[in-house]
Amino acid sequence: MVKIIGLIVALVIAGVLILAATRPDTFRVQRATTIQAPPQKVFEFINDFDRWSVWSPWEKKDPAMKRTFGAATSGKGATYAWQGNKDVGQGSMEIAASAPPSRVAIKLDFVKPFEAHNMVEFTLEPKGEATAVTWSMQGHTPYFAKIIHLFFDMDSMVGKDFEAGLASLKAAAEK
Repeated sequence: MVKIIGLIVALVIAGVLILAATRPDTFRVQRATTIQAPPQKVFEFINDFDRWSVWSPWEKKDPAMKRTFGAATSGKGATYAWQGNKDVGQGSMEIAASAPPSRVAIKLDFVKPFEAHNMVEFTLEPKGEATAVTWSMQGHTPYFAKIIHLFFDMDSMVGKDFEAGLASLKAAAEK
Protein backbone atom coordinates (compact mmCIF):
# COMPACT_ATOMS: atom_id res chain seq x y z
CA MET A 1 0.00 0.00 0.00
CA VAL A 2 2.83 2.42 0.87
CA LYS A 3 4.54 1.57 -2.43
CA ILE A 4 1.35 2.31 -4.37
CA ILE A 5 0.89 5.67 -2.63
CA GLY A 6 4.57 6.48 -3.25
CA LEU A 7 4.18 5.56 -6.92
CA ILE A 8 1.06 7.72 -7.28
CA VAL A 9 2.81 10.69 -5.62
CA ALA A 10 5.84 10.24 -7.89
CA LEU A 11 3.60 10.11 -10.98
CA VAL A 12 1.74 13.26 -9.93
CA ILE A 13 5.02 15.11 -9.33
CA ALA A 14 6.41 13.90 -12.67
CA GLY A 15 3.19 14.98 -14.39
CA VAL A 16 3.40 18.47 -12.88
CA LEU A 17 7.07 18.80 -13.90
CA ILE A 18 6.36 17.64 -17.45
CA LEU A 19 3.32 19.91 -17.77
CA ALA A 20 5.34 22.88 -16.48
CA ALA A 21 7.99 22.21 -19.12
CA THR A 22 5.37 22.69 -21.84
CA ARG A 23 4.39 26.18 -20.60
CA PRO A 24 5.52 29.31 -22.53
CA ASP A 25 8.92 30.85 -21.80
CA THR A 26 7.38 34.32 -21.51
CA PHE A 27 4.26 35.85 -20.04
CA ARG A 28 2.23 38.97 -20.79
CA VAL A 29 -0.46 40.67 -18.74
CA GLN A 30 -2.44 43.50 -20.29
CA ARG A 31 -5.40 45.68 -19.39
CA ALA A 32 -6.91 48.76 -21.03
CA THR A 33 -9.39 51.52 -20.32
CA THR A 34 -10.62 54.78 -21.78
CA ILE A 35 -10.06 57.96 -19.79
CA GLN A 36 -12.03 61.15 -20.46
CA ALA A 37 -8.94 63.37 -20.53
CA PRO A 38 -6.38 64.39 -23.15
CA PRO A 39 -3.32 62.12 -23.58
CA GLN A 40 -0.88 64.72 -22.20
CA LYS A 41 -2.75 64.94 -18.88
CA VAL A 42 -2.83 61.13 -18.48
CA PHE A 43 0.81 60.86 -19.60
CA GLU A 44 1.95 63.19 -16.81
CA PHE A 45 0.60 60.81 -14.16
CA ILE A 46 2.43 57.83 -15.68
CA ASN A 47 5.71 59.47 -16.70
CA ASP A 48 6.45 60.87 -13.21
CA PHE A 49 7.12 58.33 -10.43
CA ASP A 50 6.40 61.03 -7.85
CA ARG A 51 2.78 61.08 -9.11
CA TRP A 52 2.30 57.29 -8.91
CA SER A 53 1.17 57.63 -5.28
CA VAL A 54 -2.05 59.15 -6.64
CA TRP A 55 -3.05 56.09 -8.65
CA SER A 56 -0.76 53.08 -8.18
CA PRO A 57 -2.64 50.09 -6.72
CA TRP A 58 0.41 49.06 -4.69
CA GLU A 59 0.49 52.36 -2.81
CA LYS A 60 -2.85 51.42 -1.27
CA LYS A 61 -1.65 47.91 -0.36
CA ASP A 62 1.15 49.33 1.80
CA PRO A 63 0.82 53.01 2.74
CA ALA A 64 3.90 52.59 5.00
CA MET A 65 6.05 51.43 2.08
CA LYS A 66 9.56 52.93 2.00
CA ARG A 67 10.16 54.81 -1.26
CA THR A 68 13.41 56.06 -2.74
CA PHE A 69 13.43 58.33 -5.76
CA GLY A 70 16.40 58.93 -8.04
CA ALA A 71 17.73 62.36 -9.01
CA ALA A 72 15.02 62.52 -11.70
CA THR A 73 11.48 61.31 -11.03
CA SER A 74 10.14 61.76 -14.55
CA GLY A 75 11.15 60.99 -18.10
CA LYS A 76 13.74 58.61 -19.48
CA GLY A 77 16.25 57.58 -16.83
CA ALA A 78 13.99 58.38 -13.86
CA THR A 79 14.25 55.79 -11.08
CA TYR A 80 12.16 54.68 -8.16
CA ALA A 81 12.73 51.93 -5.60
CA TRP A 82 10.44 50.56 -2.92
CA GLN A 83 10.51 48.22 0.04
CA GLY A 84 7.21 47.17 1.50
CA ASN A 85 5.11 44.48 3.10
CA LYS A 86 4.38 41.03 1.67
CA ASP A 87 1.77 42.50 -0.71
CA VAL A 88 4.20 44.82 -2.50
CA GLY A 89 7.61 43.25 -1.93
CA GLN A 90 10.82 45.04 -2.85
CA GLY A 91 12.20 46.26 -6.14
CA SER A 92 12.95 49.14 -8.45
CA MET A 93 11.80 50.73 -11.68
CA GLU A 94 13.52 52.82 -14.32
CA ILE A 95 11.84 54.65 -17.17
CA ALA A 96 13.56 53.14 -20.20
CA ALA A 97 11.66 55.15 -22.82
CA SER A 98 9.39 58.15 -22.72
CA ALA A 99 7.60 59.46 -25.81
CA PRO A 100 5.20 62.24 -24.78
CA PRO A 101 2.23 61.86 -24.78
CA SER A 102 1.92 58.36 -26.24
CA ARG A 103 4.25 55.85 -24.54
CA VAL A 104 6.18 55.09 -21.37
CA ALA A 105 8.31 51.94 -21.09
CA ILE A 106 9.62 50.87 -17.69
CA LYS A 107 12.25 48.35 -16.67
CA LEU A 108 10.82 46.63 -13.58
CA ASP A 109 13.09 44.64 -11.27
CA PHE A 110 11.73 42.71 -8.29
CA VAL A 111 13.97 41.57 -5.45
CA LYS A 112 11.32 40.18 -3.08
CA PRO A 113 9.27 38.06 -2.70
CA PHE A 114 11.10 36.62 -5.73
CA GLU A 115 13.60 37.92 -8.24
CA ALA A 116 12.10 38.93 -11.58
CA HIS A 117 13.02 41.30 -14.40
CA ASN A 118 10.10 42.49 -16.50
CA MET A 119 9.19 45.25 -18.92
CA VAL A 120 6.12 47.41 -18.40
CA GLU A 121 4.60 49.55 -21.12
CA PHE A 122 1.89 52.17 -21.11
CA THR A 123 0.51 53.27 -24.46
CA LEU A 124 -1.84 56.22 -24.83
CA GLU A 125 -3.91 56.83 -27.93
CA PRO A 126 -6.21 59.80 -28.47
CA LYS A 127 -9.85 58.85 -29.05
CA GLY A 128 -11.68 62.11 -29.69
CA GLU A 129 -11.86 63.91 -26.33
CA ALA A 130 -10.64 60.80 -24.51
CA THR A 131 -7.50 58.67 -24.26
CA ALA A 132 -7.30 54.90 -24.69
CA VAL A 133 -4.71 53.65 -22.17
CA THR A 134 -3.15 50.19 -22.33
CA TRP A 135 -0.98 48.89 -19.48
CA SER A 136 1.04 45.76 -20.15
CA MET A 137 3.80 43.79 -18.46
CA GLN A 138 5.85 41.05 -20.00
CA GLY A 139 8.81 38.99 -18.97
CA HIS A 140 10.69 35.74 -19.03
CA THR A 141 9.19 32.76 -17.21
CA PRO A 142 11.91 30.59 -15.66
CA TYR A 143 11.12 26.91 -15.10
CA PHE A 144 10.33 27.34 -11.39
CA ALA A 145 7.84 30.10 -12.24
CA LYS A 146 6.22 27.82 -14.81
CA ILE A 147 5.48 25.36 -12.00
CA ILE A 148 3.99 28.13 -9.85
CA HIS A 149 1.92 29.39 -12.81
CA LEU A 150 0.25 25.98 -13.04
CA PHE A 151 -1.41 26.74 -9.70
CA PHE A 152 -1.54 30.56 -9.68
CA ASP A 153 -2.60 32.39 -12.83
CA MET A 154 -0.35 35.41 -13.39
CA ASP A 155 -2.94 37.19 -15.52
CA SER A 156 -5.60 36.90 -12.82
CA MET A 157 -3.27 37.96 -10.00
CA VAL A 158 -1.61 40.95 -11.67
CA GLY A 159 -4.55 41.80 -13.90
CA LYS A 160 -6.68 42.74 -10.89
CA ASP A 161 -4.00 45.20 -9.78
CA PHE A 162 -3.79 46.68 -13.28
CA GLU A 163 -7.57 47.11 -13.32
CA ALA A 164 -7.52 48.85 -9.93
CA GLY A 165 -4.62 51.06 -11.02
CA LEU A 166 -6.31 52.05 -14.27
CA ALA A 167 -9.51 52.90 -12.36
CA SER A 168 -7.52 55.14 -9.98
CA LEU A 169 -5.62 56.70 -12.90
CA LYS A 170 -8.95 57.38 -14.62
CA ALA A 171 -10.38 59.02 -11.49
CA ALA A 172 -7.27 61.22 -11.02
CA ALA A 173 -6.97 62.29 -14.67
CA GLU A 174 -10.69 63.03 -15.07
CA LYS A 175 -10.70 65.55 -12.19
